[in-house]
Amino acid sequence: MTNKAVRTRFAPSPTGFMHIGNLRTALYEYLIAKSNNGAFVLRIEDTDRERYVEGAVDIIYNTLKTVGLKYDEGPDIGGPFGPYVQSERCNSYKEFAERLVREGKAYYCFCPKERLESLKDNKDSNVNAFIGYDRHCRDLSKDEVDRLLKENTPYVIRQKAPLTGETTFNDSVYGKITVQNNEIEDQVLIKADGFPTYNFANVIDDHMMNITHVVRGSEYLSSTPKYNLLYEAFNWETPTYVHLPLIVGKNPDGTTSKLSKRHGATSFDDLVTAGYLPEAIINYIALLGWCPKENREVFTLDELVKVFSIDGISKSPAIFDYDKLNWFNAEYIRSKTLSEFTILATPYFKEILKEKILDYSKLAAILQQRVTTLNQIPDMIKFFNVLPDYDNEIFINKKSKTNLENSCLVLQNVIPELKSLTVWDHDNIYNRLVSLAEKLSLKNGTVMWPVRIAVSSLSVTPGGAIEILEILGKEESLKRLEIGLDKLSSN
Repeated sequence: MTNKAVRTRFAPSPTGFMHIGNLRTALYEYLIAKSNNGAFVLRIEDTDRERYVEGAVDIIYNTLKTVGLKYDEGPDIGGPFGPYVQSERCNSYKEFAERLVREGKAYYCFCPKERLESLKDNKDSNVNAFIGYDRHCRDLSKDEVDRLLKENTPYVIRQKAPLTGETTFNDSVYGKITVQNNEIEDQVLIKADGFPTYNFANVIDDHMMNITHVVRGSEYLSSTPKYNLLYEAFNWETPTYVHLPLIVGKNPDGTTSKLSKRHGATSFDDLVTAGYLPEAIINYIALLGWCPKENREVFTLDELVKVFSIDGISKSPAIFDYDKLNWFNAEYIRSKTLSEFTILATPYFKEILKEKILDYSKLAAILQQRVTTLNQIPDMIKFFNVLPDYDNEIFINKKSKTNLENSCLVLQNVIPELKSLTVWDHDNIYNRLVSLAEKLSLKNGTVMWPVRIAVSSLSVTPGGAIEILEILGKEESLKRLEIGLDKLSSN
């Protein structure tokens, strides 16, 4: 590779959601480009019309925007090497394929689908199982080819792979890779519908767009010799290859396998829906296959640009660990200002509290240090909306030294004390309850426990008795304390 300005491209197919593996590829391509003051290009590869999903392009745009991977060229912003949508470049692919045919490096294949299927089913075939095609049309005479074309016989264009020798390439992560040419099939370049195959269009576009670094998953290592043969056929310079390690998930039996739905959320949108912050997701997946030189784990995207290098990418599969992702997410939640976290939590507050008017800022303050993912919020705040029914036994707590009798005594005294408060805020509520504990010769915890149970019905709550009382407000708090006292009195 000559010393060109670094240019990487993210070239997703619009086939649905943004898988975590795809997003990591985009991230690494962005980091390689930006850490070298290069350009990051977005290209939409939509020539597989059978798998095309309406709206998937918008998902790509929105995901990259949300995580901050700003591309320098792309379908929606243009650039000097457009168009950046593969289906809009189709005319040029056929021309390149025809050029290879004229030069004897590719050929027309007229084999019908039924014959190709029979090759797969014929166990007695001498065809190498890896190759898959017996090159039946490779050496058809010119007259035969001209006749079939004149008769409008459907065809594909295949590349002529060398039958002997070997193809070698260097990968920035996996090193020198050599493949025997007799193991490489005569790949299809142009399909019967006139559209290019992924492999062919990929090579043409990368060359025409001056892409210097091709970054993709290690599952494409075996396909890379096909790419290189095309570069050689056109006498083009090959790019720098960077193949990324597989992302695997943990199975119940302790083994690992390629990350899939059975391991949990595997798309960016699924993770956001599950309550993970985009910046936490990006930080975590940056470490799925790459190790920084310095001993730290939390990086902003700008910080990643400064420290990222290809030599830190590992060959070993990266295990997607939800416990570790939870840790990252909690760290990012804690790092938010209260105002920022309140904005993030507000949609969840509205979902549960409906029209109920509570101080969202105070509610956020008791949650921020306790939540790991945002989708934990609804279950944690349900009691603020409606007091769940509960059994009196919950008033009994060994640590707080409470029982049914002293809990009843506490509530009998707490209610009139709080009723007399003229200013309902944290300090006044706290001072009044602490004074009451001293007056009754009880520990503070012995007073706080029955109060918290009465106003929440839960043994574990975000915030203590004082915080909950303040957020609920005087009227609702006294109403719930009265309910608690009635339950204890009837008992």
